[in-house]
Amino acid sequence: MTPGSRYFADFHIHVGRSKDQPVKMAAARNLTVEAVLREARERKGLDIITLIDGVCTNVLSELTELVAQGRLRELAGGGYEFENGLTVFIGSEVEIGGPSGGAAHFGCWFPTLSSATDFHGWLTTVQTNPSLSSQRARTDAYTLQNETTGRGGLFIVHHAFTPHKGIYGNCVSRLTEMVDMTLVDALELGLSADSDMADCLSELKDITFISNSDAHSAAKIAREYNALFVHAPTFEEVGLALHRQRGRFVAANFGLHPALGKYHRSRCAKCGKFWEVQSVGCSCGSTRSVIGVYDRLLQIRDTDVPAHPKHRPPYHYQVPLEFVPGLGPKSLTRLLDEFGTEMVVLNQVQVDALAAVVGEQLAGLIHRSRSGDVQFLEGGGGVYGKIIL
Repeated sequence: MTPGSRYFADFHIHVGRSKDQPVKMAAARNLTVEAVLREARERKGLDIITLIDGVCTNVLSELTELVAQGRLRELAGGGYEFENGLTVFIGSEVEIGGPSGGAAHFGCWFPTLSSATDFHGWLTTVQTNPSLSSQRARTDAYTLQNETTGRGGLFIVHHAFTPHKGIYGNCVSRLTEMVDMTLVDALELGLSADSDMADCLSELKDITFISNSDAHSAAKIAREYNALFVHAPTFEEVGLALHRQRGRFVAANFGLHPALGKYHRSRCAKCGKFWEVQSVGCSCGSTRSVIGVYDRLLQIRDTDVPAHPKHRPPYHYQVPLEFVPGLGPKSLTRLLDEFGTEMVVLNQVQVDALAAVVGEQLAGLIHRSRSGDVQFLEGGGGVYGKIIL
């Protein structure tokens, strides 16, 4: 591809099992390394991914074997190209305890197997079981940042606003209370949040936002994703894009509307009703809930309306094909047979071309879904919202 081309990336994909051993306990058993690398490229149409459990013991070993077999090729600018053309970054999701309680997840990406292996060696000194994903490390976030960047890695704040393991949702009201802002390479918005919500926090004005799936199954890969303009799909180029240097940049974020996220609103743990905005309890009398991202943001924001910096790319609300009502497996297969990948269907194919394959009615629904033209019932308390077409 020519310099300045658009590449699609999902930088947060888990592995369920590797070498027949569990990696991410909550992920699907069939979400193997091979399954991720195939699904991400050949069905979803992604160009770049971060295998966020790549530093886990068995996954790291499996990746090393793929390189030895010639199926993964190290790129000159960092990262590895799989045999189907997918660029793979090796990542680690690490849990760190907050300064006043709670815990948050952070992503650490590495350009080479040698740097990832060296990081794994350090993890063995601070984690009980580095063969499993997202394990608590007996250290602080500042140390984790230095251990990452010192090995040429990139440090990402994961799903920043979620009530479970999000730095804003579970630990602090300001990033500066827990991390060194100068060593944050990007912030992942996470399900239930978007740029409008995050830009109500002025401390984030210089930080690049990314939107990733945090996929725990193959179907959820690219539920959220990014478009980047870089000269090549390499680790070095993506690093430049995250810092908006030398003409590289994140061009767009794609994802579900935040209200469809399962942690958008606070839901009563007793009766299941949504709490009234800015209330401290439910109408049923209970004071127990899983606090929603929207409700938490109202507590911590320092401006009532988003102040988008000039560098902030658009956030496109888009419903993945899997979520489109009436689009069953047979119709989806016909679309992929005709057009190749979901990225092509979602971003390139005209409505009349879709209609020629699946009919006008379904083509219209796909068009509305990919442009965010949907109504929905809000989600919260661990329950996804519902799409209404």
